[in-house]
Amino acid sequence: MNFSRRALLKNGGLALMGFSALPAFLTRAVAASPSTSGKRKILVVLFQRGAADGLNIVVPYGDANYYSLRPSLAIPAPSAAGLGDAANAALDLDGFFGLHPAMESVLPLFQQKQMAIVHAAGSPDTTRSHFDAQDYMESGTPGVKSTRDGWLNRALFQLHDGNESAFRAVALGQSLPRTLQGKAPAVAVPDLRSFNVQGAPSAAGGFEAIYAQTVDKQLGESGRETFDAIGLLKQADPTKYQPENGAEYPNQGNGQGTRFGRALQQIAQLIKADVGLEVAFADAGGWDTHVNQGNTQGQLANLLREMAQSLAAFQKDMGDRMEDIVVVTMSEFGRTARENGNRGTDHGHANCMFVMGGGVQGGKVYGRWPGLAPEQLNEGRDLALTTDFRTVLSEVLVKHQKNDALVQIFPGFTAEPKKYLNLIKA
Repeated sequence: MNFSRRALLKNGGLALMGFSALPAFLTRAVAASPSTSGKRKILVVLFQRGAADGLNIVVPYGDANYYSLRPSLAIPAPSAAGLGDAANAALDLDGFFGLHPAMESVLPLFQQKQMAIVHAAGSPDTTRSHFDAQDYMESGTPGVKSTRDGWLNRALFQLHDGNESAFRAVALGQSLPRTLQGKAPAVAVPDLRSFNVQGAPSAAGGFEAIYAQTVDKQLGESGRETFDAIGLLKQADPTKYQPENGAEYPNQGNGQGTRFGRALQQIAQLIKADVGLEVAFADAGGWDTHVNQGNTQGQLANLLREMAQSLAAFQKDMGDRMEDIVVVTMSEFGRTARENGNRGTDHGHANCMFVMGGGVQGGKVYGRWPGLAPEQLNEGRDLALTTDFRTVLSEVLVKHQKNDALVQIFPGFTAEPKKYLNLIKA
C-alpha cells in the first residue's frame, strides 16, 4: 500500500489512514523536512495561574507603606533575623527588596548573578478577570480579544532556523496552551513517562511501516526523524531518569513530584535527549489567594517553596547547558496592596517576573519602583505598572534567541531597545 505525500496532505494527513487519535504534531510532521541538530538557544516559560502575590514574593521591605497595608500578611524585614526571627525574615536582595523566606533555594542563584527579578511588571490592561488577563498575556496583545494565536507560537514561527523537529515546541500538560497555538507546530505532552504514539506500540509500528513504504523520499525521512525523536525519549526511559549534579526536584512524598518540579524535570530530560527543543512551557495553578493566604507559612509559602526548589534543581541539573537556556516566569496580574478581611488579597495589577539563565545579568531587581503610598497606587488599591511584560520578553527574544521580528510577535506594541532593562547580556 503506497501513499504519495500530496495525497496525505490533501486528505488530512495521518487521519485518512485511521490514525485520528495520533498527536497533532505527527500530522504536521508529514509536511516537515528532516530536523537539524546542533546547539540551540532554549526558552522556558513558566506561568503562575491565578495571579501570584508579587508583593509577598519579592518584598519591598524598604517601603514603609507595605507594612501599614498588610498588618497580618507582611513578611518581616531582614533585620528581624537579628532579633531571633531568622526563619521568618525576608531574604535581603539589595537593601530595599527581600525574597520570601520560602524561596531560599534560589537566593544563591540571585547572589551568583544567574537570576534577575523585574518588579512592578505585567500587562497594561486593567482587567481583573483571570480568563481575560491570561488570554491577553498568552496572546501577547493586551486588550485585544480577536488575536487567534499566541505570542510564543508567533515567536517560534518567525525564527527561521531550519529546525523541523517534532519536539521544537513542547508544553507540559494535557492540552496546548493559548500561547503555543498558531502556525508553528507544537505538542502538548501530559507526561513523558507515558508518552507514546496512540499509547500502543502496535500503532507506532504500523505507522512506521506506512512511512517505510512511501514512494516519497522526503516523507519517509520526515517520518523517521519523528520516530527517531520518540525513540530517543524511550531509550532514556523517563521512569528511571536521574538528575545530574546532585539536583533534587521537589516531590509530594509519593514519588510523583510537584507540578512545577515534574514539568521542569521533564523539560530537562527533553533538553538532554537533544530532540530539537527550542521552546518549553509549563504552568501551575493555586495562586488565587483570597482567603487565608498566609505570610511566612501557608498557601503562598508552600507554592513558593515548590517553585523555588524546582527552579534551583533545574539550574543544577542543567549544569553547563544552562548557558544556552533562559527561564522566564509570569502571572496574569498581581494582587491588591492592602490585605482583605479574610487574611488574603484580591485581584490587583502589577506583579514581579523572574528571569534565570546563563545569559542573564542577574543579582539585581530591575524596573522602576512606583511606591505604595495612597497616591501612588493604581486605582488607589494596586501596585502600579512601570514595565510592560512585552518589554521583558522582547529583550529575551532579541538577545537570547536572536529573534528580532517583534512587530509580528507583539503586534501593536513598540519594543524600543532604549527601554530594555539590560537584564540579558548583549
